[in-house]
This record gives sequence, C-alpha cells and structure tokens, in this order.
Amino acid sequence: MADTTHGTTGSSIAALADQCVMCGLCLPHCPTYRLDRHEAESPRGRISLARQLESGQLPASAATIAHLDHCLGCLSCQAVCPSQVRYDDILIQTRALLAPMRPRPGLLARWLSRPGLLGRLGAFSAAVSADRWLPGLSRLFPGGSTLRRLAAETPRAPAPIPRWRRMPKPDPVRGRLTLFPGCVASVFDRDSLAAGRQLLEALGYEVATPQEPVCCGALALHAGESQQALATAQATTRALEACGASTVLVSASGCIGSLRDHSLRGSALKVADILGFLAADPAIETLSFRPLPGRAALHLPCTQISAADGAGPIRALLNRIPGLELLELPAQPRCCGAAGRYFIDQPERADRLRSERLGQIVELAPDWTLSTNVGCRIFLGNGLRQTGSKVPILHPLTLLARQLEFAQP
Repeated sequence: MADTTHGTTGSSIAALADQCVMCGLCLPHCPTYRLDRHEAESPRGRISLARQLESGQLPASAATIAHLDHCLGCLSCQAVCPSQVRYDDILIQTRALLAPMRPRPGLLARWLSRPGLLGRLGAFSAAVSADRWLPGLSRLFPGGSTLRRLAAETPRAPAPIPRWRRMPKPDPVRGRLTLFPGCVASVFDRDSLAAGRQLLEALGYEVATPQEPVCCGALALHAGESQQALATAQATTRALEACGASTVLVSASGCIGSLRDHSLRGSALKVADILGFLAADPAIETLSFRPLPGRAALHLPCTQISAADGAGPIRALLNRIPGLELLELPAQPRCCGAAGRYFIDQPERADRLRSERLGQIVELAPDWTLSTNVGCRIFLGNGLRQTGSKVPILHPLTLLARQLEFAQP
C-alpha cells in the first residue's frame, strides 16, 4: 500500500471518503457534472464509486472506470468543500487501485514526461508542417484518430524572447533560488522560464536550474502509475537538492501542487509560486516597466486557484505595466480541458470545454491572452490557431519581462 499512496496522507480510501457528507455544494463547480448533469460525473458520485470499489461492493467495470477517468482532477470541488474532503488523495489512490485493469497509455501520453522526445517531436512537426499533411495520412493507418489528434495538438515552440542586456551581478547576491523547469515546460515553456530568470536576476537573486531532467510527477500520479510517480519523485528530489537552494520556484501552475504535496513531501525544500514570490518581494518596487497600451485577457487555470497563489499576485504584477487593461475570463467552465494528458485520453470532452473557453476569449477580443499553466496555453493556443485567431497566448511572466526597462527591443 505504501507505493500506491506515495505522497498522499496514507489514509484509506474509505477513511477519506467518510469525510464527505454528500452535501452537493461541489456540484456547480465541477466541470464534468456541468457537461453531463449525471451524478456519477460529480465529485460526490466518484467518491461513492471509490468507496465501493475499495470495499469490493462494486466490480471495476468499464463504465465505472470511465466515470473516474472522466474526472479532470481540477480540484475545484476540493477548493469549495466545507468538510475539507481530500478529493485529490481519493482520486490518486482509486486510480492506482484500478491501474492493473487499464490498458497501457498510448505513445503520445508516455512522451509527455520525456523532454528529449518532446523536443524532437515539436521540431519535426514544425519543420514538416505536420498539421497540414498528417490528418490525411492518418486515415490510411489503424489508430488514425490518435495521429489526427497528434497533428492537431502537437505544441508549437514558443516565440523567440527578446535579447536581454545582462544585469550586473549584485554584490552581495540577495539569495540563491532554484527555478523548476519541469518536463513539458522545459521544452515548450522556455520563454516563460527565461522571463522568470530575468525578473529574478533583476531583483538581485542568483538563479540555479537542475542539471538533470526533472518532472513534478503529476502525469504519472493522476494516471494511477504509482511506481513511475515514486521513481520520478526520487530522481527529481535529488536533482533539486543538488542545486543548493532551499526554495524552488515554479512558473507552471500545474506542477506546483504535485511537486509540493507529493514529489517533495518530506523534503526540506520549499516550493513556491514564482508569481507570488515576485509580488511579495519588496524589491519589486525598484523595477520599472515600459507602457503597453492594450487589453490582456487573464485565464486562471484550475491549478492556479487550487494549488498556487491565485489571481492576486498576477493582478498586482501586471498592474505595474502602464496602459495595460486586464480582463478576466469567467470562472466557468472551471477547466479548459487540457488537464495533463486529458486532452489526449478524452478528446471529445476536452474539446467541449475548450470550445467554451475559446468563445469567451473571442468575445473579449483581447490583444493578448495570459495563462500560468503550460498545458492550458498549449491547448488553448492550438484552439485559437485552429479557429484562425491571431491572439497570442503567453505566460504573465513573459509579458512582464518584455516590458522591463532593461530589455532590448
């Protein structure tokens, strides 16, 4: 049992489920219940299924597994639960319990946590314009739907970041910090990571990054792959501890909760949202930002609300850019549909959620869309591109760093 509950509280599913009083206050906040209005697609319905599966009262049928797999893991329910039910732990343990009954993940899903392969995939797709010819070719092969999804959702490399003028190294350095690159983010979020480094260095910090590949473990953990999650956690902890800093800053909101509450649980390392860290640093007052007239639509990922520092630090930082008007997308439908590898495993449901978000962006007509989660930016960015929209989608860090007074045009 220790392996299947790695990083959780160690309580049984039944003990965790007993905290739920079935009040239903979570229902309006659950994206999948909103899609189907079906009790088994709600948090309390899944908690009931989990309890019965662990006790053996309910067989692990395809339909039961499907209801559990439809969960996005957004934790919108956990954020509003008056009984403080640890839904995340219930979901992780139940999926680990069901892991032997599931088919092995597809190739693309397995690639998501391997930066080297991801980089080659993205470079190949861009070089040969795979999204133009792969859909037609896919119809000639078994499993063509997966190839079509691959063509449509292969991430594009981020736009080049501005050339930076190196800031003089402060004497003394204010402190040493580790910037967490992640797996998907290390390849497709390089602009955000570079922006985060520049902002930290401008504030006088020395920034370290791990020499070995690191992953927060969220993909494996939420797929029930407990052994893989454990191995990832051990390797990541070693690599981060070797950086010699006590604080690990994370720019991808989707990594914060898994890294803090699971992979690094028990470690002396402190995990923090880089946006919250920057906004709370008194030295932020010493930075100047160039004016930027325009409208930016702020998308708040589920994980920014449930695991990171919410919208407050983002608003505070972006309000430092003169002329920038900040708009916020509506709270519903809570999740954009990306949710780790959900957009691959549940494409129809993911696309329904994304379609609603895209409609909201189009209605606001912003000059930029901002989101703190790399998965959300990739998925929403692909959707915008497929509709012909030219609205760029960036991390707030990137926009902030572009407007720093010492950035080169």
